[in-house]
Amino acid sequence: MKNILYVASECVPFIKTGGLADVIGSLPKYIDKTQYDVRVIMPKYLCIPEKYRSQMKYVTHFYTDFCWRNQYVGVLEMEYEGVHFYFIDSEFYFGGPWPYHNMYEDIEKFAFFSRQVLSCLPLIGFRPDIIHCHDWQAGLVPVYLNDNFQGDMFFMGIKTIMTIHNLKFQGTWDVDTIKHMTGLSDYYFTSDKLESYRNGNLLKGGLVYADMITTVSETYAKEIQTPFYGEGLDGLISSKSNRLVGIVNGIDYSEYNPETDEALPAKYNVDNFRTEKVKNKLALQKELGLREDPDVFTIGIISRLTAQKGFDLIQYMMDEIVAEDIQLIVLGTGEGQYEQMFKDYAKRFPDKVSANIYYSEALSHRIYAGCDAFLMPSLFEPCGLSQLMSLRYGTLPIVRETGGLKDTVQAYNEYDNSGTGFSFANFNAHEMFNIMQYAKEVFYRYRSRWNDMVDRAMREDFSWYASAKKYEQMYDRLIEEAKREQEENKRRAEERKKAEEEAAKKAALAADAAKKAKKNFETTDK
Repeated sequence: MKNILYVASECVPFIKTGGLADVIGSLPKYIDKTQYDVRVIMPKYLCIPEKYRSQMKYVTHFYTDFCWRNQYVGVLEMEYEGVHFYFIDSEFYFGGPWPYHNMYEDIEKFAFFSRQVLSCLPLIGFRPDIIHCHDWQAGLVPVYLNDNFQGDMFFMGIKTIMTIHNLKFQGTWDVDTIKHMTGLSDYYFTSDKLESYRNGNLLKGGLVYADMITTVSETYAKEIQTPFYGEGLDGLISSKSNRLVGIVNGIDYSEYNPETDEALPAKYNVDNFRTEKVKNKLALQKELGLREDPDVFTIGIISRLTAQKGFDLIQYMMDEIVAEDIQLIVLGTGEGQYEQMFKDYAKRFPDKVSANIYYSEALSHRIYAGCDAFLMPSLFEPCGLSQLMSLRYGTLPIVRETGGLKDTVQAYNEYDNSGTGFSFANFNAHEMFNIMQYAKEVFYRYRSRWNDMVDRAMREDFSWYASAKKYEQMYDRLIEEAKREQEENKRRAEERKKAEEEAAKKAALAADAAKKAKKNFETTDK
């Protein structure tokens, strides 16, 4: 059995602030349990719902000196949906109402977490072959493994993987403060290690010392080697390109399934969507107070309302969008200017714009099912999950060709009637609007071709099974490397031992010869 340990700051269903939690909550379930023992370790936040905290069982505890304080460290465990979870307990660090607060506190919190992940392993009886670290919050695990723990035989040969979910977030603060918090020596705070533009950088440390780097799509893996997308780390990432792999995230097809989804007023599948999907559109229009029309072109948006997600482009073209025969349904929260914009347009055009400035999981499912198209004009998108969900529900994505959006949405080709959605290349408002108009034209004038696209979209497989196989291949590669290194180290040790024995034998012979020569000399002298 091959042992894999996932280290992350959040995980569904225990705590979620973003897509990282979905990945950690889903991917381990799809790794082949007959070949791999996959476990997850995360903080035991006080804000984890009581229904889960009450199921956690005590494993062990210890005390450690960290940041000049003697700290209690508890370890709890539970099994959830076939996956074994460990939780690092420290009320001092994880007792707040939110998993994250401000960067200064978070860096100390997750430096503590990273170190205690390694400290607890010998006590819980689980020695991983690979520690798979996710985002900057786990970035110090490879660093500490290289530093404090390297002399311990328990840790010898453990490989590490660093996964970048969004390179924009790196865990940076001034060098002196991070040095004080982490207890790491000056050796680690140079430009080829944790120092980055005069700051300490936890993600960079993980990238430098990890044996493998992954990110969440093939295109994003290429993009982050360029200055525009590289967030200041493009040089480092390019230098490790031979150890960089892009693997698209998946979604849980049991949760996102229009045939069984309890949130939908009308369930459907790839065989009957032509008659059943439209019932969800009519129900959604009624629910949100829009004009009830089965034939109007309806576009959905479910997103954080931020500049990264391309809302500058939408804001620039909103007057033109509402002038078209289009309905726009928005769900999400974010930056105030975008929230207010959608509220204003919804007030002015109540039949055309529905602004739902909050988040509802059930409503999101109804939007995926009830809309005809789904808009994602992102400035950058490491992977993106919404386009995968919209494909699953037969709602055709309109995306910018970046990151995972480019990897997962095949642009419509009218000449051979292929594709699963629509895309545009440049981060340009008019280019986005033109492709929206093109999609609308296909919807209104070539409905049979549109339905062919819906059919292809719903047949796409972006479940976790395909992605899990790629992770398994990477795990096998690293484990084989570790075996070869152990064999090489054993061979070298045997060679050293043999050389030492031969040297000792030669020394003994030389000493014996010297002794005989001395004896002969003394005899001759007499």
